[in-house]
Amino acid sequence: MNSSDEVRKAKKKVKSKKEFYQHLMAFVIVNFFLFALNMVTSPFTWWFHFPLLGWSVGLAFHYVEVFGVPGFDILSHEWEDRELDKELRRMKDEERLQKPKKLSGRTNTEELELKELRKNYDESELV
Repeated sequence: MNSSDEVRKAKKKVKSKKEFYQHLMAFVIVNFFLFALNMVTSPFTWWFHFPLLGWSVGLAFHYVEVFGVPGFDILSHEWEDRELDKELRRMKDEERLQKPKKLSGRTNTEELELKELRKNYDESELV
């Protein structure tokens, strides 16, 4: 991977982190406002937790998408990069094994003429 790809990837990662933090700030501000509105309009009937819970689920999914599962390496960008590299290596190995090799202009199916090896034994000595 060349440096321009790495810079592009790093910018994309920073942008996704920035978007998550913006999402988190909106979550905190809006839910604080909903809590205050709930306390002013009907302090004995709590309804603010319904939008809070729904939005919390969405925020949790956004977190996992950006940072991966906490405590595990699954679903993180680093895990995805490693898996992509492994898959590319596996595909290259399969391709290399399926292609017939050419040795000095000959294919593997051609027979080679080999010179007779010199015998280092006397056939009369064999049992």
